[in-house]
Amino acid sequence: MLTGKTVVLGVTGSIAAYKIANLASSLVKLHADVHVIMTENATNFIHPIAFETLTKNKCLVETFDRNFQFHVAHVSLGEKADVMLVAPASANIIAKMAHGIADDMLSTTYLAMKCPVLVSPAMNVNMFNNPVVQDNLKTLEKYGVTVIPPDNGYLACGYNGTGKMPSEQVLLDYILREIAKEKDLKGKKVLVTAGPTRESLDPVRFITNRSTGKMGYAVARQAMLRGAQVTLISGPVSIAPPPFVEVVNVESAQEMFEEVKARYADRDLIIKTAAVADYTPMQTANEKIKKADGELSVPLKRTTDILKWLGENKREDQLVCGFSMETQNVIENSQIKLKKKNADMIAANSLRDEGSGFGTDTNHLTLITENGAVDLPLLSKEDAADKVLDELIKLHQ
Repeated sequence: MLTGKTVVLGVTGSIAAYKIANLASSLVKLHADVHVIMTENATNFIHPIAFETLTKNKCLVETFDRNFQFHVAHVSLGEKADVMLVAPASANIIAKMAHGIADDMLSTTYLAMKCPVLVSPAMNVNMFNNPVVQDNLKTLEKYGVTVIPPDNGYLACGYNGTGKMPSEQVLLDYILREIAKEKDLKGKKVLVTAGPTRESLDPVRFITNRSTGKMGYAVARQAMLRGAQVTLISGPVSIAPPPFVEVVNVESAQEMFEEVKARYADRDLIIKTAAVADYTPMQTANEKIKKADGELSVPLKRTTDILKWLGENKREDQLVCGFSMETQNVIENSQIKLKKKNADMIAANSLRDEGSGFGTDTNHLTLITENGAVDLPLLSKEDAADKVLDELIKLHQ
């Protein structure tokens, strides 16, 4: 995912410094070229050799290190870096960065950076809340630096409060948002529906389907990585929400429709992956049982066809994509759905294809538009999501 990308990690003197070794390892596994710069105090918490072993690059500490190559290290990293993350960021380095002080390798390299810079403060709660530190963080934000909010919890100093560095996964998510994908959806608003819906029969039982939400969540995540402002309307699922995405949780098909109706008007792309229950009970099973003891059948009525409603109400410059799950005549049935629902694209997949359908981590899609059908190979759901977005961008041009 990060092949050809250069990440610079700045590590300062904090007990949280050891966590950056895991972050560096994760970045290397994603094929990033990782360079670590440490302050002298940071070396009291983790040795530079640990980072050199993980990254296969020299860990820089001293500004005037005589073991150099034929370039000025802080300048060359400033030229080649795609993103810089300072984590853990002490109050000292935050102050230096905010006021242009360059008296060590890390602060000097920061001033030479041309790429996006992220800062993850980590310190005692009273230090973090000090007005001077808060003013320095605001100054950094004024200069375009992204400040990653610290967590609230038990701190190494024994206090409880805000000042704890977030997990390595959170830091990785911030880096991926910056550099994982080209920002070809920047400025676009994307609405995605995902997962199943549930129609209650009584307080215990409900009608649903086998959807896990994996495809919709992958679409939302990839759209976010490509710069879009994403809202994900999700039925009940058991997977973690994608970062930096507004998630709206619903249960019934009617709730999903109401949330879509409330948000669709200002969206550029609307992608419906949710496998909405087609029917909802006209009365509860308990009510039916009262009328006929032992009778469990419940009269049903059709739920709102969300994709059809979107097709009927979309703007001329708005694109609507639906997903089609078929067991036979995949192309023919999906082409009929494209016209009937007035959609711009149908992403069709077959339950008969191995590795495709509900609950899998892969999908075999055929993207159907008025221009024809594009048959994709079996892909991970993230890669399939990118192909869907690629095709929608083409239609939007």
